[in-house]
Amino acid sequence: MNLMNVFKWTTYTLVLIGALNWGLIGAFDFDLVGFLFGEMSIASRIIYSIVGLSAVGYFMFSVKENIECSHYNC
Repeated sequence: MNLMNVFKWTTYTLVLIGALNWGLIGAFDFDLVGFLFGEMSIASRIIYSIVGLSAVGYFMFSVKENIECSHYNC
């Protein structure tokens, strides 16, 4: 498994965690990150930032794969 594949799966996992957290907020008004690390503490802000950056990274991977796939007729 190459480094880019590991990075892609890491970003996917972090985006999934963020989506689950937002699902919990929407369904039950429960912020899991805030519960585990404190409401808007430094740790929770770092986690939110990492998850947000992972979403941007995963989006970029998806666009790159779509462009490559269109060139090779996947």
